Amino acid sequence: MGNEIDYKNNPLHGVGLKTVLTEIVDHYGFEILFAYLNINCFKTNPSIASSVKFLKKTTWACERVEAFYLYEFKSLPKVSSEQFSLSPRERIIPADQTPGEPAELNLDDAEQLRGIRVAKAAAYDQDAGHRSNSGKSSGDQRGKDNSYEKPEHESLNSPDSSIERAEDPWAKWKDKTK
Repeated sequence: MGNEIDYKNNPLHGVGLKTVLTEIVDHYGFEILFAYLNINCFKTNPSIASSVKFLKKTTWACERVEAFYLYEFKSLPKVSSEQFSLSPRERIIPADQTPGEPAELNLDDAEQLRGIRVAKAAAYDQDAGHRSNSGKSSGDQRGKDNSYEKPEHESLNSPDSSIERAEDPWAKWKDKTK
């Protein structure tokens, strides 16, 4: 019994997803939620019922909404890296931290955040081409040029291209269909 973790200080403890969503929609509205969370259920035909249905099926979106509830709506301080790896419902909120007033959010700030996210994603995508895959960088096969062009006389359909047929598993089938 001494190993039990007390989740009662977590504002999500005992509160359903529909209640959480209703509270933040009543305060911010669907437009702000879409601007900050970028979840499509808040943009196309938004309603509490359809959003709850989507969020219950989609774990990552539900966790994003719950984290928004904790850190924007309830204004709790950001968590440590070990707590960050847990879902928002499983996080332990220290007893000295109490929920505060909802943060003031607007569409202009959301647009700035979106620009920052786009820039980070572009930088990440740009770096992805330079990462190595098991010791070899992508697209680089020890200095070999990957732009091989077949001579005009070689083709899969020509009978004298035995090398090509060995590489093509459908070569025998192609020969039978002629």
